[in-house]
Amino acid sequence: MIEMIDPHQDILEIKDKLSTIHKDLKRLIERSSQQHLESIISGLQRDFSNGIVGYLDHQADKDLENNMIKECEMRETCKSKFKGFLQNNADLIKHSNIDENIIVQDRSELMEMKSNAPSELCDICFSEVSNVLEKQISLMRSLQIYHKDEESKQHIPEIAEETIVKDILEPLSNKQRFLILKAVSMETKTFTALSELTKLRGGNLLFHLQKLLDTGLIIQRHERGDYMITEKGYTIFKGVNDIYSRLRS
Repeated sequence: MIEMIDPHQDILEIKDKLSTIHKDLKRLIERSSQQHLESIISGLQRDFSNGIVGYLDHQADKDLENNMIKECEMRETCKSKFKGFLQNNADLIKHSNIDENIIVQDRSELMEMKSNAPSELCDICFSEVSNVLEKQISLMRSLQIYHKDEESKQHIPEIAEETIVKDILEPLSNKQRFLILKAVSMETKTFTALSELTKLRGGNLLFHLQKLLDTGLIIQRHERGDYMITEKGYTIFKGVNDIYSRLRS
């Protein structure tokens, strides 16, 4: 007996096969599109990172050229070493995530270099390098590629109240002194520039500058020279700014 073929059943089977093929093709296209999109995004991120690193290298070179001690026989040697150090740190921006230990190591390396410095005048140049380094790290935080490990926080040490008030709170408790510290945290300032900024003249301005000098928050590059922030001053100012930012968020 001849078996009858059911055309309707054949059509259903063909539809099922076509549906399966369609689904497979759709998944293939989606994967290809996703890979293509990821490739484009990766390329854009790479170009963006390279652009930022190039800018940071240029800015570091400019800051070192302008703010390092001019008349020093070791100037070019130190500048070359500082540039290499800052370039290595800036290159971290090419990574999507920066480990806290790397930043700690960079800061420690800078402190070790400073400890081997031959002169007290070297503090001026090292303060500038430290400022540039902290600006780079701040940018990493802004790009959300560096987050300080909260679990690595150390217990807050017990510090005498007198020291806190004398070295930190008292120098910053005056509006004009805080304005001076804010100004020199970005670039060196002359006495005339600070006078115009604070509206203080002569002895009044000198009084506030001396307070900041005595507590080591700023230094004067040389007699009658520009004023610039120290590593201690920048750390304190940045800490206050971070607290203010958190309170506003």
